[in-house]
Amino acid sequence: MLKAIMITTALSGLLLSPALAQSPTPPARQSTTETSSSMSNSAAEAHVISSQSSNQWLVSKFEGSEVLGPDNQKIGSVTDILFDEAGKIDAYIVGVGGFLGLGAKEVALTPSSFQLVKSTDSDIVKLKTSMTKDQLKKASAFQARAPMSHTTGSGINGSPRPSTNR
Repeated sequence: MLKAIMITTALSGLLLSPALAQSPTPPARQSTTETSSSMSNSAAEAHVISSQSSNQWLVSKFEGSEVLGPDNQKIGSVTDILFDEAGKIDAYIVGVGGFLGLGAKEVALTPSSFQLVKSTDSDIVKLKTSMTKDQLKKASAFQARAPMSHTTGSGINGSPRPSTNR
């Protein structure tokens, strides 16, 4: 369930990042008093993107994508994408080793660690890195931040409030 929420969040962030990256025409200058009063009452202007360009990709295109080593052999696959609150991709999380996704070690690599490899006969995109499978297995494992625990009780440390029925 948590993975589904994280993927949905990642998709949302990546879908918004091209919109955030566009530089809209700046609005006409307002006086200082107008600016301070109107800024607190208005939201940022929204911009709509009507179609995907040839140099844009959807996060769904990369999730599960093969990661190739320097010898063009598969060494893992993308299991997740790490991005910041501004929507910039910080890392691709690559699952290495394991069998059918079980027991794989996850390693986070920056986007600059990859070359995009597009298939000429299909719409498949793969990521190629200069690291070998052995190097990735020896690299530090990616540690996702543990989700914050939510409590339903009002007791200390999340323990439920004592019953008042006697």
